[in-house]
Amino acid sequence: MALTAWAAGFYNLSIIVSQQGLSRLGASALTETTATRQATFAIETHGCKLNQADSLALARQFAAVGMRQAAGDMPADVYVVNSCTVTHVADRKARQAMRAARRRNPNATIVATGCYAQRSPDELRGLDEVDLVFGNTDKATLARRVAEWWGAPNAACATGDDGAGFEFPRFGRTRAMVKIQEGCDQVCAYCIVPKVRGRERSIPADAIVGEVRRFVQGGFKEVVLTGTQLGTYGFEWRGASLALLIERILAETAIERLRVSSLQPQEIGDALLRLWDDDRLCPHFHLPLQSGSDAVLKRMRRRYSAAQYAEAVERIRGRVGDASVTADVIVGFPGETDADFGATYELCDRVGFADMHVFPYSVRPGTSAAHFGGQLAPQVKGERMRALLGLAGAQAAAFRRGRLGSVRRVLWEDRVAADGVEYMTGLTDNYIRVRGRSDGLRANVVTAARLTDLRDGVVYAAPLVGASRVE
Repeated sequence: MALTAWAAGFYNLSIIVSQQGLSRLGASALTETTATRQATFAIETHGCKLNQADSLALARQFAAVGMRQAAGDMPADVYVVNSCTVTHVADRKARQAMRAARRRNPNATIVATGCYAQRSPDELRGLDEVDLVFGNTDKATLARRVAEWWGAPNAACATGDDGAGFEFPRFGRTRAMVKIQEGCDQVCAYCIVPKVRGRERSIPADAIVGEVRRFVQGGFKEVVLTGTQLGTYGFEWRGASLALLIERILAETAIERLRVSSLQPQEIGDALLRLWDDDRLCPHFHLPLQSGSDAVLKRMRRRYSAAQYAEAVERIRGRVGDASVTADVIVGFPGETDADFGATYELCDRVGFADMHVFPYSVRPGTSAAHFGGQLAPQVKGERMRALLGLAGAQAAAFRRGRLGSVRRVLWEDRVAADGVEYMTGLTDNYIRVRGRSDGLRANVVTAARLTDLRDGVVYAAPLVGASRVE
C-alpha cells in the first residue's frame, strides 16, 4: 500500500541507540546475563487495546529469540515500554515508566516503542533512561534486533522461518487481543493516530482465523478483535467486511467469547447486529462519541451527527438484549462554547452509558486542531470535566444497579483479598467487573453468575458453577 511522505519516512526508521545505552551494553550485558542464564523481559503497555495486541506479539517474539518473561515482581534484563501519545499526559506516563524501569534495574536495557516512539524518536533518544527506540513500524523485528544488540543468537522463528512451536506468553491474562487492521484514514482534527499508525490496512482473514485458533489452543477463553478502524476492515478486497470476518471466526474456531473492541456509530446496521444472535459474541459496544454538539463534531471532522449517534445506540439496544454501551468524550475542544458543552452533557444524559471515558482536549503537535483558534483555558476544561465525570459516575452506578439479580457469564481472572475475604475477580460478557467468593473457582474459567450486590462501586456476584444460562 502506498504511504504518505511522513509514513514512508517512519517505515525506514532504524534502531536508535542512545550514548547511555552504548555505555551500559559495553559494561556487561552479554557476558554477565545471557552467557550464564536465560535473559528476561518485561513489557508495560499504555493506551489502547491495539497496543495490548502489539505487546502480546512482542512477547511471542521475545520467547522466539530465547528470552523468558520476568516472573512476578522480579527485575528484568529488558524492559519495553509500549507507549501511547494520544495526550501530553500519556507522554508523561511513558517517561515515568521508563525512569521507573531504570530505577528497578540500573543495568537493564530500556526499550521505548509505540506511538510516542513513532511520533518523537529523537525526544526519547535524549532521555538518559532510554537505550533503544523503535517506532510502531519497527515492532515486527523489535525482539530480534534487541537480541542482536545483546549479541544473542536468533531462534529460527524470530526471523520468520517457524513460530508454530512456541507457547503464547500469558501476561497473566485470560483474554487475547487480536489485531485485525491498523491505521486510520479519517484524520480527525484532534487525533495524532493517523501519523503514528499510518494508513488503513487490513490483515487477511485466514491469518486472523489462524491466530484465534492458536489462542484457543493456548487456553485463552476470550479474544478481543482490535484495530484503529474496525468497521472498515477488508476495504481493500472484494467480498470482505467486518461482519464476514466475525462470521468466519464464530464458524471456524471454538473461541468461547469473542469481543469487538470499538465501532463507529455510522457502522451500526442490522446486518452487523444480527451476528449478536450468537451468544459467544459479547454484548458490549464501545462507540466513541467525542462531542454531542454537531458544530464541534464538524470541526473535529467526525463522520456522524449527534442524532445519528443516538439512533445507533437505540438500534443496538433494540436488537441486542442487555447490551452495554460505552463511550469516549472530549471536553474543551477549541471553540467549544457553553452551548456546545451543554449539548454534549444533554446527549450523554439522555443516552445513559454503562461507562464513559472523559478526556480534556490536549494539543497534539502535528494535528490541525493544534492550529485552531479558541483554545480553552484549563479552568474551563476542568469545570466541564468535573461535570461530565459526575454524570459518568452516576450512570455507571445506575447501569450496574439495574443489572442486580440478573445472571451473566463471567470470565474469572484473578484472586484478590478485600476485608479479610478472598475473592475472584472477573468480567461479565456485557463488561461489568465483578467479584465472587473464590471457593471452587479457578482463573480462566467461564461460569454463569448472579449479580447480587453493589457496594462501594464494586459489583458482587454469586457463581453458579455448572450453569451457563443468562437471565
